[in-house]
Amino acid sequence: MPELVFFSGTMDCGKSTLALQIGHNRSARGLQGVIFTRDDRAGQGKLSSRLGLVTDAVEADEGMDVYGHIVDRVSRGGRVDYVIVDEAQFLAPVQIDQLARVVDDLGLDVFAFGITTDFRTKLFPGSQRLIELADRIEALQVEALCWCGARATHNARTVDGEMVVEGAQVVVGDVNRQAGEVGYEVLCRRHHRRRLTAETARAGTLSPDVLPVAAEG
Repeated sequence: MPELVFFSGTMDCGKSTLALQIGHNRSARGLQGVIFTRDDRAGQGKLSSRLGLVTDAVEADEGMDVYGHIVDRVSRGGRVDYVIVDEAQFLAPVQIDQLARVVDDLGLDVFAFGITTDFRTKLFPGSQRLIELADRIEALQVEALCWCGARATHNARTVDGEMVVEGAQVVVGDVNRQAGEVGYEVLCRRHHRRRLTAETARAGTLSPDVLPVAAEG
């Protein structure tokens, strides 16, 4: 049976790499798919991974009918055996509904990849709708790590290394930021709560995370 599968995790856990691998495995077997993406770091109409792999994709702009796009492609004689959606958190809830319709009405597997929560720990609307509708939710097994070495569970937005908790939900940036630009960093919950990034941890001479050391008698 065709499924709507949501692969979720923090940044740096290999979502885009897995999306590219799934596409490669299926194309190697002669299957043809459609890849959607939104606001990829490599630019419009691209799906890229941090390992340097890039492929062409369809930019799922705001207001785009993704179900209609698939139907139009098939009606023009194109072949579609599966659908991959990267950066699915940026899609509108109505577009997630359209992906569910691709599964139910067209009988195609849809593999959606995205992060669940934003830098404020709030659910992205697209991710929330995927959680509500997906046949299956898969947590990525590659663990991203906080600067302290613990498993990263939260995404942080930074400016000059300082964590910020206000602003628009979607601001395109990257973990490999330049100074003065908006960047992102994965943190464990403890350091996200304390707004302690790798840069501020290095800069601080005294940290609230330092445990008291008892004097030896």
